[in-house]
Amino acid sequence: MKVFAVLISLASVISTVASAPVVPRQYAGDTFNQLTDGTPCRNVTVIYGRGTGQQGNVGDPAAVGPLFFNALASRIGEENLAVQGITYAANILGFLFGGDGPGSRSMANHVKHAAAICPDTKIVLSGYSQGAQIVHKAAGLLSQADADRVTAVLTFGDPFSKRTVAKIPADKVKVICHEGDRICDGGIIITPEHTNYQEDADDAAAWVASMVA
Repeated sequence: MKVFAVLISLASVISTVASAPVVPRQYAGDTFNQLTDGTPCRNVTVIYGRGTGQQGNVGDPAAVGPLFFNALASRIGEENLAVQGITYAANILGFLFGGDGPGSRSMANHVKHAAAICPDTKIVLSGYSQGAQIVHKAAGLLSQADADRVTAVLTFGDPFSKRTVAKIPADKVKVICHEGDRICDGGIIITPEHTNYQEDADDAAAWVASMVA
């Protein structure tokens, strides 16, 4: 019963992670579908999975996802960046099963779609918490040809941090885990260290910018 109560708190804790100061920025919403909304192909396409309980398909504007997108846009130019969030249930059961199955298939399909319609775009896979699980599972669903189109993989608070990402070379992968984050250690207990990856958004963007340069 105690473990169940801890799990029930997962969604509420992740959805109320520490906020960064609000500043004007391009990615100020919680939902982005720039692979499917008619946005022209751009030099870089980030396909992103939000964490359990986070809103929209990328998390609220103060979550790590949108902060990372804006930091990346400031480095490579907003006209060069497209963001596609993954719409999936983002519930506790998905986390317990190692990442939502439909969400994982959706991410893999978005990679295939991006590779087909934007042959010159550099594809970046990214996710936070359960979204990181989805990155791992989606990579395993890709054909090798589509996996070869992935330029970089970036995860935050990754429950599978000790695992490789299938079909993606290790030098294309960056896993950001905080010391004391028990989710990153493969556990189910949320600690404060799992809720403040916003502070890593700029460093993460710098790494991705170097990979897509």
